Amino acid sequence: MKKYSWLMFILLFTVSLFLSACGESGTSGSSGDDGGSDGGEEMTNLTMGTGSVGGVYYPLGGEMANLFADNIDMEGFDVSSVESGASVENIAKIQSGDFQLGIAQNTTMINAVEGMGEFEGKDVGNVGVIGSLYPEALQVVTLDSTGIESIEDLKGKKVAVGPPGGATREAAEMVLSAYGIEEGDYEAFEEGFGDAKSKLQNNTIDASFAVVGVPSSTTDELEAATGEVKFLNVEGDALEEVTSNSQYEAYTVEPGTYEWQEEPVETITALALLLGSTSQVSEDLAYEMTKTLYENAGDMSIAQAKLITQDSALTGAQELPLHPGSEKYFKEAGILE
Repeated sequence: MKKYSWLMFILLFTVSLFLSACGESGTSGSSGDDGGSDGGEEMTNLTMGTGSVGGVYYPLGGEMANLFADNIDMEGFDVSSVESGASVENIAKIQSGDFQLGIAQNTTMINAVEGMGEFEGKDVGNVGVIGSLYPEALQVVTLDSTGIESIEDLKGKKVAVGPPGGATREAAEMVLSAYGIEEGDYEAFEEGFGDAKSKLQNNTIDASFAVVGVPSSTTDELEAATGEVKFLNVEGDALEEVTSNSQYEAYTVEPGTYEWQEEPVETITALALLLGSTSQVSEDLAYEMTKTLYENAGDMSIAQAKLITQDSALTGAQELPLHPGSEKYFKEAGILE
């Protein structure tokens, strides 16, 4: 009996040592699991949320990730850009620690900071602005063959309003409402920009909304495939209602923005921002990324890269919280006093 008791003691002692070792290794964790409501610990292996394929966020995120990798020499540093639902999702996932970087509209970030819209009652205290990127315009697109002449004509139609978690959805609903078209008055398709283009092209939907940098490659591709792209204007009282009750501003897409565009398009605009976690991205790393972005943006090939300049680095972000590392760079560069 004593022999069996002694063997049992040894077995239990060995198991306890094994479990203790597992627990210690588990606390170090991998960088991908540093989530939680506090955003986790500082990391160098970062994930950047972008947007849907077919928009500007997705390819721009890939180019920025490469730009950072080519210019920042820090042990263990890497950035992976991933497709996402864009603005709302990116901010929420930076807060939760699932993303460390993300691209978002300034209008959505304002809502997040002020606890409005989809961020009502939510804290985004660990999300900071790294800098402003470029202006985005709402493009409401249909084809000549649909017979649709204005946004009023979208009542009862099949309309792509953007993917869940993106700013396009919010803008689409706001503009449609300004024209007296409410939820249920049309069939909403929650599509990314690339999928919306395909559905317009094959007549599955009648129109699509996209808040995107112009010129948009997706819109160019649609025109190349169909030769009948038509923009619908946001104008008059509806434009006044939208700009008076949101952070959007009036904007004109000038003729020639697209080679085939002959008439001006009246619409609304917001600014795209690069955001970063203030808890998972250190001040030093954010400083290096900000410096790299605004001093080497010309190395990127995407059309919007030429709009990423020191002169516009804080456009649309003046009242928003900056990442401490970005603030340090902006002061050093004379952009901030």
